[in-house]
Amino acid sequence: MTLWGRPLLVSGPAKEVPLFAVGALVCEGEDGAAGISRGRGEGGLMHAEAVRVHGGRSKRDSVTGSMSYTNRIALVTGANKGIGLEICRQLLCKGIRVILTARDEQRGLAAVADLQASGASDSDVLFHQLDVADSASVASLADFVRDQFGKLDVLVNNAAVSGLALCPEIVSSFKQVRGRLTLTDYANSITETYDMVEECLNINYYGTKTVTEALIPLLRSSQSPRIVNLSSFYGRLRYIPGDRIKEEMRNVDVLSEDRLNELLQSFLNDFKERKLEENGWPTSICAYKVSKVAVSAYTRILAKKNPNICINCVHPGLVKTDMNWNTGELPVEEGAQGPVFVALLPDGSPSGQFYDMKEVSSFE
Repeated sequence: MTLWGRPLLVSGPAKEVPLFAVGALVCEGEDGAAGISRGRGEGGLMHAEAVRVHGGRSKRDSVTGSMSYTNRIALVTGANKGIGLEICRQLLCKGIRVILTARDEQRGLAAVADLQASGASDSDVLFHQLDVADSASVASLADFVRDQFGKLDVLVNNAAVSGLALCPEIVSSFKQVRGRLTLTDYANSITETYDMVEECLNINYYGTKTVTEALIPLLRSSQSPRIVNLSSFYGRLRYIPGDRIKEEMRNVDVLSEDRLNELLQSFLNDFKERKLEENGWPTSICAYKVSKVAVSAYTRILAKKNPNICINCVHPGLVKTDMNWNTGELPVEEGAQGPVFVALLPDGSPSGQFYDMKEVSSFE
């Protein structure tokens, strides 16, 4: 439900909640699980694109509360709706200036307008168009951040796609039973073409990698840099059947980015030649699983290479989003809490970890 013209939306039974304010932006609770009006835009939670800037620079208002994040800059990919947009809300509620990115310019600008209508100022939240799969687009974004701020404190890699299509009848069945169907209920109704699979890897894994590599020099200019990669329930090794592949992905002391790229190319080749099962790859929801396991493995590699940056991946929970046809269990307000928690971990926190919401979990 969306409430316009009201600063706070509380889901569930009526209750009193503590409030704190960032300028005129009203937020719920100390987690920043925002109840500001939800987004109007329809857009690509899973996509992101680049080239245009919206917003200016000005001194930030101070944050009420025991901890201040004044002068910290965060960038969120795939942020025009869903979890990405909610992450932006909650970071804003912590007093952090946010660069919201989206592939679709109009949807991205609509998301920014929504946040501003909820109380964020022009200098609180900026928009830059971004296509994570386009290296020129990513370079344009990096130039913008460098020119405007000279640094970046928090990068949240959220942009992703599912890599599959599901027939409308199955989607309808999902909604009727509130998503309580198992994989066996719909495995035969999934369409996964080579183009879908390739796009999924290009956005979910290679897009994350390209954006991160472009922005790491700016993160190194921060006193407390953080990278948060959105992984998934499926981003664990248990969803890769082949023992050889699992062992290579597991061994961060040996696994390199080049070798990870080779494994992903082998997956694409095996998909094209219909050898997934034979060579140890998942055979259903395959691209999404492989891409998210790759993101989890890449997080570990990256953390080892960059000991001065706190780099973690996080499974946000089974959240209701367009990607899962809104059949998840959690609202986006709860789903965003894990990524925001990891983005704001104190100095000295673990790096290279897989978080299940707010708890360190196993990559296995």
